[in-house]
Amino acid sequence: MAQIISVHSFRGGTGKSNTIANVAATMAIQGKRVAIVDTDIQSPGVHVIFGLSEDKIESSLNDYLWGRCEIKDTAHDVTHTLTTKNTDKINGSLYLIPSSIKAGEIARIIREGYDVVRLNDGFQELISSLKLDYLFIDTHPGLNEETLVSIGVSNVLIIILRPDHQDFQGTAVTVDVARKLRVPKMLLVINKALPSLNFTDLQQQVENIYNVSVAGILPLSEDMVQLASKDIFSVQYPEHPISQGIKKIAEQVADIA
Repeated sequence: MAQIISVHSFRGGTGKSNTIANVAATMAIQGKRVAIVDTDIQSPGVHVIFGLSEDKIESSLNDYLWGRCEIKDTAHDVTHTLTTKNTDKINGSLYLIPSSIKAGEIARIIREGYDVVRLNDGFQELISSLKLDYLFIDTHPGLNEETLVSIGVSNVLIIILRPDHQDFQGTAVTVDVARKLRVPKMLLVINKALPSLNFTDLQQQVENIYNVSVAGILPLSEDMVQLASKDIFSVQYPEHPISQGIKKIAEQVADIA
């Protein structure tokens, strides 16, 4: 049975889209059929990591939400981005359902909104038509109606936070809401942690605050900054500490399933 995994952060700038891209890529490389839906429609970005420019996006999530096409028509096969000269053939598959990056389309969403029930129906149609093992939802930061629907239909909620007091406070709100929505499983991922921090102590501190397991702590890295979201970090640097942390997160998601 396919698992729906929402990945959320209360504030922007946490590295949510990069984390989703890397975890989903890792699971596809391991042989799973995976898709990512970019529901951060007001500020889409995950497409950049997979090299999808505006002229390469034939149909977007916006087109589906406004009844212009079927949801399966918006799925872009990005499995080829997982291969390098050092990798063997990928046995899994990775699809991306991008949101439009056209200013007019974004403005319309902000002005008119969209039917969240149709969005939820689209998730189920994607799982069926693409025969998915995992569907990752890249949510909009904060808590709005669309995000609450995504969280509510999820089997797993991954919350990304930085070791920052503003993030800590916002994460507390998200955890409380997720519990009220009865999300079956929550995991926390701490991103952009200074390498000088004691990660064991940090994990214990955060788990005590929220009573939620920390799936991984990803260090702040100059290598990640230099890559500048132009590729999938764990594919390019598989032995890097960040990539090893991503593998651990992927393993915990797979264990839940």
